[in-house]
Amino acid sequence: MKDAKARILEQVRDYHGTEEKEFEPGVTAVWPSGAVFDAADRVALVEAALDMRIAAGVSSRRFEREFARYFRLRKAHLANSGSSANLLALSAFTSPQLEDRRMVPGDEVITVAAGFPTTVNPIIQNGMVPVFVDVELGTYNTTVERIEAAIGPRTKAIMIAHALGNPFAVEEVARLAEERGLFLIEDNCDAVGSTYRGRLTGTFGDVSTTSFYPAHHIAMGEGGCVLTDNLALARIVESMRDWGRDCWCEPGEDNRCFKRFDYQMGTLPHGYDHKYIFSHVGYNLKSTDLQAALGLSQLSRLDAFGAARRANWSLLREALDGVPGLIPPRATEGGDPSWFGFALTVEPGAGYTREGLVAFLESRKIGTRRFFAGNLTRHPAYLDRPHRVSGTLTNSDIVAGHTFWVGVYPGLTEEMVRYIAESVRDYARKNS
Repeated sequence: MKDAKARILEQVRDYHGTEEKEFEPGVTAVWPSGAVFDAADRVALVEAALDMRIAAGVSSRRFEREFARYFRLRKAHLANSGSSANLLALSAFTSPQLEDRRMVPGDEVITVAAGFPTTVNPIIQNGMVPVFVDVELGTYNTTVERIEAAIGPRTKAIMIAHALGNPFAVEEVARLAEERGLFLIEDNCDAVGSTYRGRLTGTFGDVSTTSFYPAHHIAMGEGGCVLTDNLALARIVESMRDWGRDCWCEPGEDNRCFKRFDYQMGTLPHGYDHKYIFSHVGYNLKSTDLQAALGLSQLSRLDAFGAARRANWSLLREALDGVPGLIPPRATEGGDPSWFGFALTVEPGAGYTREGLVAFLESRKIGTRRFFAGNLTRHPAYLDRPHRVSGTLTNSDIVAGHTFWVGVYPGLTEEMVRYIAESVRDYARKNS
């Protein structure tokens, strides 16, 4: 059987191939995002499948250890998506185990309007009130001043994403949160490998989240993770991810605590099987070993992927410097982003529109994406939801109408990136 498996995996390596198609401008699709896989990734996935590791198991636990080690944090818990990771991260603060610090329905959470909905949805799903603040044009992040002005008597937490991989001023925000007794949830889904003042994003908050959807820095197909240095919060996250159970045995493991039939919790009878005692309202949000095996293979190239993203972004930034009618992106002061995308805002007074530029790029097979929701408060899903706006959302409205982004992911060659830049520059100069 071992020989058969080795032969199959060798065939998988051969099947993967290394031939690259020649880039044809206007013919070859230039995607804004995507996963980059090599033969080792394909072999890792197939090997897990051959071993029928279809649930969370040895690869999942190993990935959690290695991913936590990358961030120098104590705990990482895999989930089935970054969105589920966000749900777990915020829901953890509703645990009765936090006693008087527990968040309850009606409490407020500060977030940004210009972002992705699943940063905000956990707030609503837990019966809390999102407090929306505006962002800066260029960095597309909010500021400490805007966050501080939004704090009210019922504010209990801050939950914000690093915009397109660009860190917000997270050290200062973490300090503000500590001073005001607020929880900080870092949505790090677009920013794995980014640093702020020399420290990895995802390490400043009480908890942080990542995503392994193919558009992100490493890919598992689907998947996400919750990370924390706080062991009590980690235990709550694990419970909520694993149906809400109080037991911490791994699947297939029994009586790790040596008192499985000796607990008395809630109003249950003494000795009720600990494997079926539930201390939280939870879900089954685990990932699988198929995903984790692929993630482990990808993790070895995380720094190389980040270097490619930075190089592609820098090439675009230099090539588009001074293009009329465009607000170029910029890194937050103190940040070294592992960029998710390259954002461009067409100035309201430019001689052309975002719609026109995007249509031109798409006609040349250059993929574009909106800056996510633009302004969440204007979407049908949120019109009748309780929320509060602090200050104005002027820039969020500009983002909704005038901003889009193009790719910098490692699958783009230098030739592709230069083609993007030339296309943007040519259109802008002809239509200004």
